Amino acid sequence: MALCFFSASLSLPTRHPLISTPQNIPRKRNLPLICRSSSDSDEEDYLLDAPVSIGDGFSFSGGKYSDEPSPADQWFKQGKIVKAHLVGGTGEKAKDPIFGLAMAGSSQASTDLFRWFCVESGNPANQTVILIHGFPSQDLDSQINPNPNMALTTQFVDSLDSLINELSKDKVTLVVQGYFSPVVVKYAQDHQEKLNNLILLNPPLTAKHANLPSTLAIFSNFLLGEIFSQDPLRASDKALTSCGPYQIKEEVAMVYRRPYLTSGSSGFALNAISRSMKKELKGYVEDMRKILGDETWKVRTCVCWGERDRWLSFEGVEDFCRESNHQLIKVPMAGHHVQEDCSEEIANIIARILSKPAPI
Repeated sequence: MALCFFSASLSLPTRHPLISTPQNIPRKRNLPLICRSSSDSDEEDYLLDAPVSIGDGFSFSGGKYSDEPSPADQWFKQGKIVKAHLVGGTGEKAKDPIFGLAMAGSSQASTDLFRWFCVESGNPANQTVILIHGFPSQDLDSQINPNPNMALTTQFVDSLDSLINELSKDKVTLVVQGYFSPVVVKYAQDHQEKLNNLILLNPPLTAKHANLPSTLAIFSNFLLGEIFSQDPLRASDKALTSCGPYQIKEEVAMVYRRPYLTSGSSGFALNAISRSMKKELKGYVEDMRKILGDETWKVRTCVCWGERDRWLSFEGVEDFCRESNHQLIKVPMAGHHVQEDCSEEIANIIARILSKPAPI
């Protein structure tokens, strides 16, 4: 999981790719193949079989834009790794679910504390805002090995609690997008004293949102899910473009594909979480509705909704917000990833909410 950590004036990033540090692997022979996009600009060229190839022993790498710094590299340099939450489980090494082979070190969880990729910005003296991405997402620094004896939501809530305590000792504002919203709401239920505000971006709020869209549900299928989750075009490009009015430039698309090209663990994580969500999403949505509608809920809550979301219908969202007395802000030109489409507008919305006096 990766998140952004802000403490001042907001300027939301338009993408959050985290790339593991490459390791050089010698090759006997290099046959570079130049591939050109539909654009006539020379800047769109990239090496399909790049001189530097990296991987975790299961997946492969190839496809990079020259030797100049990529947007992913620049983003990664802004962040840092924060260790929080004890690693549980059996301690066994992560294995790929197809052949049962132990994966390389880059795909293994740490042995002591989980690693979280965070980007901090602003003045620490100002209010703390933590932005958490939704699902699916590629900017994972480590994969969580689920404990079979504990619900997935419980594991995420416990780890989120540890991370927030590590990031800030004071009250914070949480901004969360999409399918990770139920986890944050569950955390907030037991830590209302820790929060100033909760801002939900296109969360699954209604009964119609209890089913995964077909683009994500395919990754939960037996065998076919394992295969598709290792396909960068289906796991990355199709998942991004099917949920809203997106037209991604090839340069940006390569950033999002890169985790699936460099490590099989990214696809395996997508497969595992999809299977869990397909079974448990209905319960997550019902619990979130009960929590947000309960009289004991005291956290100031705002729902921002991108009206061009192709995964989650707007039907019923307005009624729920009115009945629960939560603020609803519509963002007409945004899709499911509202913070990607209208980052400046979302930043302004967050700033306005922060400027209001905190509820007593």
